[in-house]
Amino acid sequence: MPVHTLLTENLYPPLLRRLFTQTSSACWAAKRAELAPPPFTYRGICSSQATRRTISTLRFPAAYRKTNKNPNEQSNRYKAAPGARYSTSRSRRPFYKTIQQQESRYRSGPFSWKAGVLFILSGIGLILYFRYEKARMARKRIAEATKGIGKPKVGGPFQLLDHRGRPFTSEHLKGKYSLVYFGFTHCPDICPEELDKMAGMIDLVKQKMAGKVMLPVFITCDPERDTPAVLEPYLKEFHPDLIGLTGSWEEIKNVCKAYRVYFSTPPHVKPGQDYLVDHSIYFYLMDPEGDFVECIGRQHTAEQGAKLITDHIGDWRGHLNRG
Repeated sequence: MPVHTLLTENLYPPLLRRLFTQTSSACWAAKRAELAPPPFTYRGICSSQATRRTISTLRFPAAYRKTNKNPNEQSNRYKAAPGARYSTSRSRRPFYKTIQQQESRYRSGPFSWKAGVLFILSGIGLILYFRYEKARMARKRIAEATKGIGKPKVGGPFQLLDHRGRPFTSEHLKGKYSLVYFGFTHCPDICPEELDKMAGMIDLVKQKMAGKVMLPVFITCDPERDTPAVLEPYLKEFHPDLIGLTGSWEEIKNVCKAYRVYFSTPPHVKPGQDYLVDHSIYFYLMDPEGDFVECIGRQHTAEQGAKLITDHIGDWRGHLNRG
């Protein structure tokens, strides 16, 4: 058999078949690589141009088809297939350049500096609120301590004369808060100091409450010497709003007994007779209904006493005359 025939019939066909098979396999592998979707990227991180194309193709649903091969024409690049149903609203995802950025974002979790500041401010607000409520409830318990059955009552009805000689009763105290103090004009040191403090409390309360919501009352413990003619010039030296009250020995004794004030003035004092007067040193705060609220002693300053009064006035929910 000739050599060329042997090569043609026996050698060429296997070589050709092998070459064709290898060429076809390579072509189909390239075709599959071109048609196959790109590999999934880690948490949407775009590290190269290929992975950016991957994210871009994943963002569009299968209903979109690539119709424009010109990359410069972005408006007509993608068109929806006829009859396709899709939603145009998409939530924008955060874009991270590196894996470290992505891991640091998820490592922090739901907590951040904004959440920490909000938490601290909320805690401070709750602490202040509970402190305010605690103080308010304490004042409420003090104000209601003498209103129960079986408890000693401070205050009561009386009929006296003011520093202008006009009748003044316990009904005049209702409608406003009243600050009642017992003393006498011949007191050498304690009464003037307490009246100066009382004047300071009057001004502070008027300034903070923006109105005349409190009646300051001075009741004498020495009715024999403290007549209306003596009380009027004496009280004007401390404050013009002070109301002085006096009366007979029996009337003053009954008022002191009603307010639980120590009263040591002797009865039937002769003119010119020298005697000692002793009394309790307290300011009695009364509410607009004539009930006792709280005592203010010598340990309180004018600022502390005014704050205590304004706090009780702020807690009052009934009618309050500001005229």
